[in-house]
Amino acid sequence: MRAVVCREFGPHDLLRIEDWPEPEPGPGEVQVAVAAVGVNYVDMLMCAGGYQLKPDLPFVPGLEAAGTVRKLGPGVTGVAVGDRVISAHRPGAFAEYAVCGADKLWPVPEAFDFAEAATFRSAFHTAYHALAQRAHLKAGETLLVHGASGGTGLAAVQIGKVMGARVIATGGSDDKLAEVARLGADDVVNYTKGPLRDAVKALTGGKGVDVVFDPVGGDVFDESMRCLRWGARICVIGFTSGRRPEAKVNHVLIKGASILGIRAGEATRHDPSLLEDSRRTLLGWVAEGRLRPHISHRFTLDQVHEALQTVADRKVLGKAVMTVG
Repeated sequence: MRAVVCREFGPHDLLRIEDWPEPEPGPGEVQVAVAAVGVNYVDMLMCAGGYQLKPDLPFVPGLEAAGTVRKLGPGVTGVAVGDRVISAHRPGAFAEYAVCGADKLWPVPEAFDFAEAATFRSAFHTAYHALAQRAHLKAGETLLVHGASGGTGLAAVQIGKVMGARVIATGGSDDKLAEVARLGADDVVNYTKGPLRDAVKALTGGKGVDVVFDPVGGDVFDESMRCLRWGARICVIGFTSGRRPEAKVNHVLIKGASILGIRAGEATRHDPSLLEDSRRTLLGWVAEGRLRPHISHRFTLDQVHEALQTVADRKVLGKAVMTVG
C-alpha cells in the first residue's frame, strides 16, 4: 500500500511516500480503508520528535482518519465490514489502510462526508473534554478561546455556544476572526492590536472571564492571567506559540483560579467512560445540526508536504484534510 513514512525526526520535507506493508488487524482491532485524514499541528511535532509521544522509527504519521471497515481482527463484535467509521490512531493514518482498536471507532454521521468525518473527532473531543469534563463550563458563563481560527479553537467556539456560554474568540488575523464570528463567536479580539487584558475587560465590564481555552501559550497565557474572574478555570491545551509559559501563582491564589492540563487521549485511556460520554454527546449535537467541522484546505496524499506547510504557515481556518485513494 502507499503510505507517508517518517524515517528520521526532523522537518516535514523529510517525509516520503513509499510502498509500505499493509497492516493486519490483531485481536480486538479492525483495518480501515482510509478515505480521508485530518492534518494537524501535532503531526508536524511528532515527525520532528517534539511531541510527548515519540514513535519508534520508521513510522507512518497521522492520528485521525475516516473510511470503511475492510477487515476484522479476532474477537471483534459490533462492527461489520463496510461500516463507515471515524478512526483514531497512535499514529498510522497517513496511508491507504490503517489499523486501530475497534473500541476507537465512531460512526460517520449521516450529514458528514469522509473529509468532515476525518477532521471531527480529534478537535471536538479535545474541546469537549476541556470545557465539559474538566472546566465544567456552565450556561451563562463567559468563555475566552485563544487560537480560535485553529481546529481545536474553532471546535471550542462551537461547543461553548452549544453549552450556553458567551464566547470571546481571539486571534491575530482580522479576516480569520471575521469568519470565526460568522461561525458563532459572540465577540472577537485581535491580540496584535493592543493589550488583550484591556479588550477582554472592556467586553466584560471589568469582570473578566470564567473559562480560558488556551492552545497557544506564551504571551497569550500571560495576558490571560490578567483576564480572570473569581473562580476562573484555565485549560492548557498546548503551546503553538512555541513558548511554554510559567504561571504566577499569586494570580492563581488571588483569583481562586484553577489551571487544568488537558490531555484528552490520556484522560480517556485512564477512564474510558469519558470517551463514551464525549462520543454520545458530540454525535448527538451533530445529529441536531449544532456542530460541524470547518475545512478550509483540502489536499491529496501526494500533497502531504504542501498540506503540512499550510498548517505550519497558519493559513488554515478550522481544519485541513488529505483525501486518500
